[in-house]
Amino acid sequence: MPQSNVVSGSDATISLFVDAGVEGDAAKRIIDEYSLTPVGRAMNVEIQVSSDLKPLHEQGQQYPTEIRSGNVTVSGTIGRAYINGALLKLMLGDAATSRPSGIWVQPSFNITMRLANPAVPGKAKMLTLHGVKFRNWSLVVPEDNFVMEKAEFVALWISVDDGK
Repeated sequence: MPQSNVVSGSDATISLFVDAGVEGDAAKRIIDEYSLTPVGRAMNVEIQVSSDLKPLHEQGQQYPTEIRSGNVTVSGTIGRAYINGALLKLMLGDAATSRPSGIWVQPSFNITMRLANPAVPGKAKMLTLHGVKFRNWSLVVPEDNFVMEKAEFVALWISVDDGK
């Protein structure tokens, strides 16, 4: 039976978790300190998956004869209306509180987005981004609106559970 129910942003929850290792341990300290599961006040989350496709154009042909798959990149952004340093610390690790004297570890973590229509129980969709690192962070302080932070991320890979 095809799934035809729709979800909205208010039906979503975002959770962070880590894999074992030095980068994961650095992220776990921050996630635990700021209770980032679930991530609160998240807005305008965007996930993009792109593939570098390489069309082969033969001499004398206007259309490609073959399209080869290339590198796949998983990236996106998270906006947040609650500023407490958590996202910036997830980007910079120990370098968020002081200037490190040497090389420092950038935290790495996983993001799970759960989308579930409350009117259709047991049919949640799950997207999991693995090996996430924040690429950049910004803060917007408008004159007459909410203060928002935004973090752009890159992930190693993405997995999907359609909740069938």
